[in-house]
Amino acid sequence: MKSGLTFIAALALSATVFANGNQTTTTEKWNGTINKTQLGKYLKLSSEQSAEVADICDYFEAEMKMANRAKEGQDEKVRKAVYGNLKLMKNTLNEKQYSDYLKLMGMTLRNKGIDIEKK
Repeated sequence: MKSGLTFIAALALSATVFANGNQTTTTEKWNGTINKTQLGKYLKLSSEQSAEVADICDYFEAEMKMANRAKEGQDEKVRKAVYGNLKLMKNTLNEKQYSDYLKLMGMTLRNKGIDIEKK
């Protein structure tokens, strides 16, 4: 029981530090900024993985900024940016790291009020 609560607390803390900023309102969209240092520590990345993940995070941020500026099809562009990020991460991370990343990304998206499910 105690280890379960510790895991939940650690996951909640990680989700908080994963995304920079406190943009919790839906009027201000998350621009995709990720604290790469905290993410690297959380996922226990190798030095090679750290470089690749940093590039993926930078690319994701650029895609999210473009999606948020779009006049039309904004939700679809955000969805594509998220799924593109997940695909790149899956190719870079091992199975455990990717599973942890998925949980973190899911919580972050929920906390930011972003729904990537097709409507």
